[in-house]
Amino acid sequence: MEPYLKKRRWKLLLVLIAVIIGAASFQYTNWLARKMAEEEQKSVSMWAEATRRLISPVDDPDDNMSFLLSILESNTDIPIILTDSARNIITTANIDYPEKRKEQTLQNELQKMISENSSIEIIVSEHETQHIYYRDSKVLQNLKYFPLIQISVITLFILVAYFTFNSSRKAEQNQVWVGMSKETAHQLGTPISSLMAWVELLKTQEINPDLINEFEKDINRLEKITERFSKIGSKPELQIEDLRKTIVSTVTYLQSRTSQKVQFTMDFPVDKIYKTPHNPALLSWVIENLCKNAIDAMGNVGKITLSLRDDAGQIYFDINDSGKGIPKSQFKSIFDPGYTTKKRGWGLGLSLAKRIVENYHQGKIFIKQSELGKGTTFRIILKKVDFFNKSIKA
Repeated sequence: MEPYLKKRRWKLLLVLIAVIIGAASFQYTNWLARKMAEEEQKSVSMWAEATRRLISPVDDPDDNMSFLLSILESNTDIPIILTDSARNIITTANIDYPEKRKEQTLQNELQKMISENSSIEIIVSEHETQHIYYRDSKVLQNLKYFPLIQISVITLFILVAYFTFNSSRKAEQNQVWVGMSKETAHQLGTPISSLMAWVELLKTQEINPDLINEFEKDINRLEKITERFSKIGSKPELQIEDLRKTIVSTVTYLQSRTSQKVQFTMDFPVDKIYKTPHNPALLSWVIENLCKNAIDAMGNVGKITLSLRDDAGQIYFDINDSGKGIPKSQFKSIFDPGYTTKKRGWGLGLSLAKRIVENYHQGKIFIKQSELGKGTTFRIILKKVDFFNKSIKA
């Protein structure tokens, strides 16, 4: 029920954000419309006064000048500078400037206006001409940038919604796989218990003890697999152990149950210890899965080389095979859930391997190199003990 409620909360939050964006856009558009209406009303009033003066000319220069100034004062939004023919500033409107830097600021503003728009010429008298320089009003600037802002906000909202629903979908998928894993572990419990009872019965019969010993190994293996499935979805316990020991144990088990035409080579010093915090059962499953994939890729004939090396803070574990190789275009998609080239299977092996290495062990797993017809090398990188602890604290 909890994932459903979480998803529902996210949906409600996204709807709320959408409503807020819509309301803000509506309010801002209304504000722009009102400002434009006010400016138009002023323009019409000025046009009416100018028409009246054309019909009844006024010969008084002072009266004409006062009318010109009233036009300038009625403008409350458009930045304007009135100059004489020599570009000496007479008056300004809607320009903010610090008193100490008034002259410099106005000259800079005048240069901007000259570069943006042509001036409006006013013939005051036979010997005097003035010029009005101007820039776009704040309303016009807002109108220019408003569509871009809207598109940016809507794009951001779509991206947030996409990533939210995508993560929600992945969480639902994870819940399904966790449920399936735990159910599988539960179903395996009964036949395993039955097999253990049969082994005890076989021990009382005159049967080769070596065969019974191999049966017990396989049953123990089944128990480990059941344990792995039962722990999927919960945080595994990491133990500080020798990675070499985990590799040797896994390969030794696989060797006795694999075709003799498959050659395993462990390329690392026998006496060197590679300590790293890991869950041996889960990491053993990763190694086993990679080796089985390699065996399939080689058609049960070929060579698998497992090598280890380290530096100051990391351990590099490579698994190389002499199989058919992987196209470079599939290097990343091969780890996606459901990806498989086999006729059987669900394509979950490498996806789970990636989760075990990267989510549970804070490591990395990737295809180091691959060549068609020659083979593939998978690389696993794990942190050494001290560096692992530092990354956890960070």
